[in-house]
Amino acid sequence: MAANLTFNMDAVLQRLLEECYSLLAALPLFLLALVVVGVFWLVGSWLARRQMLDLVAQRNPFLRELTRTTVRWVVSLIGVLIALEIMDATALVGAVLGTAGVMGVALGFAFKSTMENYLAGILMSLRQPFSPKDHVTIDGNEGIVVALTSRATILMTLDGNHLRLPNALVFSSVMLNYTRNPSRRFAFDVGIGVNEDLVRAQQIGVEVLGTLDGVMETPPPRAYITALGDSNVQIRYHAWVDQRSHDFASVKSEGIRLVKLALEAAEMDMPEPIYRVQLSERNVTTSPINAAPSAPEQDSDSPAVDTRVQADLDEQIAADQRKRGSEDLLDPSAPKE
Repeated sequence: MAANLTFNMDAVLQRLLEECYSLLAALPLFLLALVVVGVFWLVGSWLARRQMLDLVAQRNPFLRELTRTTVRWVVSLIGVLIALEIMDATALVGAVLGTAGVMGVALGFAFKSTMENYLAGILMSLRQPFSPKDHVTIDGNEGIVVALTSRATILMTLDGNHLRLPNALVFSSVMLNYTRNPSRRFAFDVGIGVNEDLVRAQQIGVEVLGTLDGVMETPPPRAYITALGDSNVQIRYHAWVDQRSHDFASVKSEGIRLVKLALEAAEMDMPEPIYRVQLSERNVTTSPINAAPSAPEQDSDSPAVDTRVQADLDEQIAADQRKRGSEDLLDPSAPKE
């Protein structure tokens, strides 16, 4: 029994010695393979730092970094494949590639939404559909563009709240950009009495809007009759605002106020809606109806309303952009879609 045990231990030791000799024999090839991998890694890093790669995405820091990383890893992968060939481990290459393919499919399903947002971010960084501080509405969400990251588009709502929209949603949604065209038209309706001179009412409003600070001369303000109501005629006034120098909402507000005052000064009738009330025959004591209060007199010496561009959110947006640094994929100087 002892002789058999001694025989088996000798065989095990002999096998271990053979494996050690094999490892020692393969050690030079292994060291050579490590040297090849290291050399290719250094070559990939050197190529990634070349200025010629900046020509691929000279206006897009995100795509530029992605290109450099891709070049570095592709060159390194070539070095790994050569190292495996030196060590005569080509079968291992096939197994690794097969495993990588299966894992790639599994990870693709697991991180589908993440990959969609990532790819959409890359495509939008190339297209540049909007610029920083653009006033946009995306899928019903309105705000000022703060930044575009690899996963989400950051907006700041007009109330000063941060809004993150997935890039895949932004890429596939209908987008309304109020800033891309600096000229923007506003409109409002005024009801004029049916017995008034409608042409004169149109002229009064157009003349007043033409003198308002912030309203563009070209295209000029206009007025149209849009509807005939039960007790009045609806006139719609149009005017254009240059949003680069004046605030759209302020100019519209001031335009409505001045047109109303001008029509009242011209003694134009702007009747309120009339309702017919039918009373049943009951012995009800009714109180006298008070006359409608007259419109308050306007002070002609009141200070002019400031209609210039408002910068309420500029400081908040600038602080957020400074905090993000190079993470922002938007380039104000890049050509726009």
